[in-house]
Amino acid sequence: MLNLVHLKVLAAVARHRSVTEAAKELHYSQPSVSHHLARLEAAVGVKVVQRIGRGIRLTPEGELLAGRASEILGRLDAATTELAAQVGLQSGRVRVAANSSALSTIVTKAAISLTEAYPGIELIVFDRHPVEALQMLRRSEIDVAVVFRYADAPGEDDGLRLVHIGDDPIYLISQRPDDSIANHRQSGWIGGCERCLDELTTVCRREGFTPRIASHSDDMVVVQALVAAGVGVTTLPGLALQAHRHPDIHATRIDSSPRRLHAVTYGEPPDPPAATALIQALRDSVSS
Repeated sequence: MLNLVHLKVLAAVARHRSVTEAAKELHYSQPSVSHHLARLEAAVGVKVVQRIGRGIRLTPEGELLAGRASEILGRLDAATTELAAQVGLQSGRVRVAANSSALSTIVTKAAISLTEAYPGIELIVFDRHPVEALQMLRRSEIDVAVVFRYADAPGEDDGLRLVHIGDDPIYLISQRPDDSIANHRQSGWIGGCERCLDELTTVCRREGFTPRIASHSDDMVVVQALVAAGVGVTTLPGLALQAHRHPDIHATRIDSSPRRLHAVTYGEPPDPPAATALIQALRDSVSS
């Protein structure tokens, strides 16, 4: 029969792809790790690891089980922590991941109000793009992901629950005041992350052209410096401009393409109390 020790060992081996490194992390001996893997294989009736020279690799069945093991262990850890916080939100933790523009604006504002209201809650933050944040959420490495989606974007996977916390307008970033997308059919554009690049392309195609992506950066400071230097033009969300505004750029709002901000949780409701408190603080920070 499967037990938590077996799953813990498999998850560590999957992270490190090494029995030696897994043993170090778990403070087990190498023979003990190998023993637990053997017991796990006996319990499930399939091989979960294969020897390759002096190393190992997970079998397809091992990869599948390792992913589930990480999720189970993460949820157990979260449940243990949040149980202590259930009464009065006097203790516990909440882990959140968001991209840099959200972290430096609405998440930090939410952190202040959360700490004032519930000083016993520990807030742990991760700087991640939306896709990475959602992956962490599915693995139960975080409790809340703050992501953005555009109105015509496809929905997220089953099991993810989205709470709309506000909208974030998009701006054309250029050297000209009162500029427009149509003025830059022949300009070089600066592309960012995959989702941002998709939206930039969509905005330009509404004006009848496909942008020529000449430069690439996902750093809002770098992007604005490049625009100020005349290297190209781009689009940025309002939160990025709140976080940093170069004195030599102009921002022209594009009313047709706001992006929607969501706080995302995973699994069946209700959310843990600390996560619920954070989501409310995020909604308040966007509206304030």
